Amino acid sequence: MWYNFQKCFPEEWIKLTQTKQSLWSRLSALFQAQDMTVGKPLVCLLKFSIPMLIGNIAQMLYSTVDSIVVGKYLGDAALSAIGASGPLQNLFLVVFMAIGAGVGVMVSQYYGAKEVENLGNSIGNAITLIFLFSLGITAIATPLTPALLRLLNTPAETFDMAKAYLVILFIGAAGNGFYNVLSGVLRGLGEALFPFIVLVCTSLLNVGLDIWFVADLNMGIGGAALATIISQILSSIVCLIKILTMRRTVTITVKMLRLRKRIVKQIFRLGIPSGISMGVMFIGTLFVQSLINRMGYLVTAAITAMIRLDGFAILPSQSFSMAAATFTGQNVGANRDDRVKQGTKTVLTICFTFTAVMVVCMHLFGRHLIRLFTDTDLVINMCMSFIRILTPGYLIMVISNCLFGVMRGAGDTLGPMWISLMGNVGLRIPFAYLLASLTVSAAYPAGNPTSIFFSMLIQMGIVAVVTIIYFRKGKWKGKAITGKGTAE
Repeated sequence: MWYNFQKCFPEEWIKLTQTKQSLWSRLSALFQAQDMTVGKPLVCLLKFSIPMLIGNIAQMLYSTVDSIVVGKYLGDAALSAIGASGPLQNLFLVVFMAIGAGVGVMVSQYYGAKEVENLGNSIGNAITLIFLFSLGITAIATPLTPALLRLLNTPAETFDMAKAYLVILFIGAAGNGFYNVLSGVLRGLGEALFPFIVLVCTSLLNVGLDIWFVADLNMGIGGAALATIISQILSSIVCLIKILTMRRTVTITVKMLRLRKRIVKQIFRLGIPSGISMGVMFIGTLFVQSLINRMGYLVTAAITAMIRLDGFAILPSQSFSMAAATFTGQNVGANRDDRVKQGTKTVLTICFTFTAVMVVCMHLFGRHLIRLFTDTDLVINMCMSFIRILTPGYLIMVISNCLFGVMRGAGDTLGPMWISLMGNVGLRIPFAYLLASLTVSAAYPAGNPTSIFFSMLIQMGIVAVVTIIYFRKGKWKGKAITGKGTAE
């Protein structure tokens, strides 16, 4: 058809082609890799953050679509199995988050300082580390899955399905690791459009594969996990190709894949605090998940569906936190401390705005969205009560997440780590168990499920206050890693 159109209407074909090229050129120019050391902070942050925010929404669809398809086609018990699997999966994948956090700071600061050799070595070493740790996770996590699920009091109705789901995800751990780290590298280089396009395309692929594997081929919950793994592997391959072709920005050679002591040490010095923060948070989530599992599989199903919606509400603070880290890292590398102060105020303002919009949408459309996961009225009503409790928490979280991003971008990862540890270990777990014990009744023998979310609200408030105090003291300043020579 296109050949006939081109042949019969050559002038129109040329105009159509030029229009497509013009639109793509404008879009690429608008969201191309950015030097955030120049220009208005608001414009820089919005140009960088909006594609990333939409891209993160697309990434959320990976797990959300899994839950929707599984809940609709396999029932509440299968939906509960996905919820019970989440904390265990995150705990083992935290090493990828640590590597990604470390290399993200290094890439943004080396890019801002124009230290090309250190930039290339950092990316090359990160690729090698992800490969090695992927093999380790598959070898260790897969055989441990049944024992860990029993340790978490996983309900009998969901045990086998949770096991099948996790085993497939652990076997394909490399896809998750490479995508998250490589997309972080691209963001550190100021490239927000490309990861966004990749996420949208592979999320659509994930939707199609989910429906095909689960609904048409009757592969069960394992089909949903397989669809996710295939999509993540393709995402990581495309991101790797993109980095390898960015020769004007950085050139990755085989020599750069060889692990260098100074680079690896720097990656882990910067990344381990974030990794520990996330790891402890996930360990805390495991303790809380054990408490949730005692409340029955319907409660677990309700919390699983609610968390999928909750993820969209906290996406703005997560996305703008990453934007703040990149903006801060580049400007610290360029010795533009004045822009760091401007960027902090700007990122807080726009993040509050986006989060408020998300929260309003959750209240307006939440009940209809939850029905995508389940038709059980009890589950739907529980989800809405959880959302109402956490509403102020979403806005409070903006403060801590955005300030954490600024501090990490400046090279201070220890401060946010200790604050996160305090929140997730010292506050969330004790309050969850305390409130659950105080709400035990004939209707709720393991405690009222709302206690889980009241404990989270208390934690968010205290963490935000401590974060503000630490930020204002300014100990996070002067942590730049640039200007320390090339790799050995």
